[in-house]
Amino acid sequence: MAAQALSLLREVARLEAPLEELRALHSVLQAVPLNELREQAAELRLGPLFSLLNENHREKTTLCVSILERLLQAMEPVHMARNLRVDLQRGLIHPDDSVKILTLSQIGRIVENSDAVTEILNNAELLKQIVYCIGGENLSVAKALIVEISSVSPESLNYCTTSGLVTQLLRELTGEDVLVRATCIEMVTSLAYTHHGRQYLAQEGVIDQISNIIVGADSDPFSSFYLPGFVKFFGNLAVMDSPQQICERYPIFVEKVFEMTESQDPTMTGVAVDTVGILGSNVEGKQVLQKTGTRFERLLMRIGHQSKNAPVELKIRCLDAISSLLYLPPEQQTDDLLRMTESWFSALSQDPLELFRGISSQPFPELHCAALKVFTAIANQPWAQKLMFNSPGFVEYVVDRSVEHDKASKDAKYELVKALANSKTIAEIFGNPNYLRLRTYLSEGPYYVKPVSTTAVEGAE
Repeated sequence: MAAQALSLLREVARLEAPLEELRALHSVLQAVPLNELREQAAELRLGPLFSLLNENHREKTTLCVSILERLLQAMEPVHMARNLRVDLQRGLIHPDDSVKILTLSQIGRIVENSDAVTEILNNAELLKQIVYCIGGENLSVAKALIVEISSVSPESLNYCTTSGLVTQLLRELTGEDVLVRATCIEMVTSLAYTHHGRQYLAQEGVIDQISNIIVGADSDPFSSFYLPGFVKFFGNLAVMDSPQQICERYPIFVEKVFEMTESQDPTMTGVAVDTVGILGSNVEGKQVLQKTGTRFERLLMRIGHQSKNAPVELKIRCLDAISSLLYLPPEQQTDDLLRMTESWFSALSQDPLELFRGISSQPFPELHCAALKVFTAIANQPWAQKLMFNSPGFVEYVVDRSVEHDKASKDAKYELVKALANSKTIAEIFGNPNYLRLRTYLSEGPYYVKPVSTTAVEGAE
């Protein structure tokens, strides 16, 4: 099949007006598996296809774009960066949007590949040209690509800012169009994942502007379009920089998160819950939340309630946030922090251990795994081990392999057993016999099946 495609590709290169051959090549390629094409990648001569894009013939252009899309997927990004630069540069200034989008998506593959992107970054002229070519486009693909290029290094960010592209993106972020604002904040959040990106956003006053928009959101009837993205931005920023500094400097962020957890809109609640989980994923963030006192206790009660009563997707997000909030690495388990996580656990419901056991017995593997993750998060904390040990049937539940039926659930149970078995305090709290049962489970691995003994079979008859 791949040989037939190569033969047709050669025909296309040889002929003056190869419309029939293009149609045939297009249909043959749909049936050739990508791995077969990858094996032939060195033989693919794509120059003639790129040339045909310039003929201003609607059907030929459509066919060539579709064929190139398939063949370029078979090529390594490094190969494209080295051998197809000129063709890609021409594609960026092609009058047809479909050609531009094809080109931009391939440059996106190059930018995402650490080996290939250096081919562009080491060629200042090429990078500049890509940036300026993209600059003329208002396609969201182009904007996303600008952010990807800006994120690679301070130099690449510099090219993008000099060209005015990043400035344009930031203008739209604070502009009047709420839908554009919602897509822009996602891209700005990607830029904030890098240190040089955060520095730039702070210098340009963007973080202050985002905070001011959140302040004004109450009086904006369309704020639900962009508010979730803005709050997510601050959640990520806090974890990457300093939760305490961000929350002290932008109190509206924490205020809005608490407010959103009370929302009747599940989108708002979901984002607020995710953000609390992100914020509380490190000790500094946990302490920031603890300082809010009874407000945070009420929030925990609400998350506990939602983890039992919300729709499945929100339940899972609540359980993930609870795991993140309660986890403490062994080296950070001071008496104060252990008291704090214990009080948080108690605030979730009247009997949190039973709550999560109940959730874990529901017939949804994702829910089952999310509930096991909560147990795993607290499994190395002595107060939680005592609770587990004193809860009737809990130790049996942990070592019972018949509860889990799918791979993800078996893996999640194994992580719980591992967290318990590797804890320094477990033998003392659970007692040696139970400790040995955990070690046995651990050494047998997650998918062990107990051999059925003949006596058991006879007895069953």
